[in-house]
Amino acid sequence: MSLNPDPGHEQPAQRTLADLQPGETAEVVALHSDGAERRRLMDLGIVPGTRIIAELRSPLRDPVAYRVRGALIALRQSQAVQIEIRSPAPEMLS
Repeated sequence: MSLNPDPGHEQPAQRTLADLQPGETAEVVALHSDGAERRRLMDLGIVPGTRIIAELRSPLRDPVAYRVRGALIALRQSQAVQIEIRSPAPEMLS
């Protein structure tokens, strides 16, 4: 017996900013943080609908530099996993 009520329509795995590879672009869906951390991310322009490009990864893989609204910012993995993303809409890529 399957635990999935509709096995033909499985939910896609949730992606976070930490999954983005250098050169990839994504759109922010949600922030899964609260308090001062959430406020800081929002102050940096990371809000739902924002396009983010992964630019550079440090040699030890943490932190990663992201292009957000024209600015280059560095986020640690612990911050990036709190940012839910999806593939950008086609009009966001131009």
